[in-house]
Amino acid sequence: MHKPCLHNVVIVGGGPVGSVLALTLQQQHVPFTMLEARAKGASHQDTRALALSYGSRLILEKLDVWPAVEARATAINTIHISQRGGLGRTKLNADEHGLQSLGYVLPYGAITQALDAVLDASSIIYEAEATEIKPGQDTSSVTYSHANTTHTLQTSLCVVADGGRSLGEIEGIHKETKEYGHDALVTKVLAELPHNHIAYERFTPTGPMALLPNGDNDFSLVWTGLQANIHGLLALDDKTFLAQLHQAFGDRVGKFLSIEKRMSFPLKLSVLKPSVAPHLAVIGNAAQTMHPVAGQGFNVGMRDAWTLADLVINTPQAELGSADMLKRYSQQRSRDTRGGILFTDLLVNVFNNDLIGLQAMRGAGLGLLQLLKPAKNLLISKMSFGK
Repeated sequence: MHKPCLHNVVIVGGGPVGSVLALTLQQQHVPFTMLEARAKGASHQDTRALALSYGSRLILEKLDVWPAVEARATAINTIHISQRGGLGRTKLNADEHGLQSLGYVLPYGAITQALDAVLDASSIIYEAEATEIKPGQDTSSVTYSHANTTHTLQTSLCVVADGGRSLGEIEGIHKETKEYGHDALVTKVLAELPHNHIAYERFTPTGPMALLPNGDNDFSLVWTGLQANIHGLLALDDKTFLAQLHQAFGDRVGKFLSIEKRMSFPLKLSVLKPSVAPHLAVIGNAAQTMHPVAGQGFNVGMRDAWTLADLVINTPQAELGSADMLKRYSQQRSRDTRGGILFTDLLVNVFNNDLIGLQAMRGAGLGLLQLLKPAKNLLISKMSFGK
């Protein structure tokens, strides 16, 4: 066991959320150490699609990272919301709300590569797996394994941004979890017609379905439903799967011509209460994991990182990680995170319910939303900026 070292800020997790926090601190000359479990560059070829809000683009612009990812990003200029088997629909258009776009879709690897390129590698320990995190009244300690050796860091502020993989039981913090009993199937499909930068959110009796423009005529598909149904879809051959997708989605983009590898994961809502402890803050998916409907989770995490970085930069070193600082962080983030959780959970509960009469009410609601610009403004503000 090596002798513990004292560090200002230790960030556990080098994905986009942890890296945005690290880069913001770096640009303001605030020392940090980041622990990343993967090897350097291991995520750069990751083609998983990220749905980036316009507000998250602004964060990347402020960090001068957006130019490095813009060429690989597909803009979402319109969002088309509908329900299968019922009337009523809503269209949200960027130009009607004075925005360049409503969001973007880009590969996970594109954003991690762009962030890695500008982060100071001397502040990052790759292939370092955090094994124990202990908050304390004066400092927090982070124990990690690297090159078959155990190390411990003492830090004024430990930030957990690794999706909670390293977060064990911590006194005063508990996790509330709601299992939806649904899985999400994710893949990429090629459509017959151009997407014209339109994203589709389609609510079906078995669960929400999203088609996000990703490339020329390609879409990233997120199809949620009961676990048994999703497992059945995974077992189909490509031709049969594409036929069932067309039946469920409809003719708006023509036929689906081809499909890439299909994967699935279980859906749940989990929230840490609170997301802070003495000299410890948990951000991103580690603090709150949401249903993917409306693409809120990743963007809430980006705003977590941006808000926390601003507080770290403007807090005297002697008060870093103090109860007062972490209270301010919690207060500043509570409205956004609580709103994102309630918003996504409400959508799932309302649109994934086949009670008699509810379909007509949903259709009426979608039709009314189409006519009410103030309501649309509120929805766009929530989806883009968390406000």
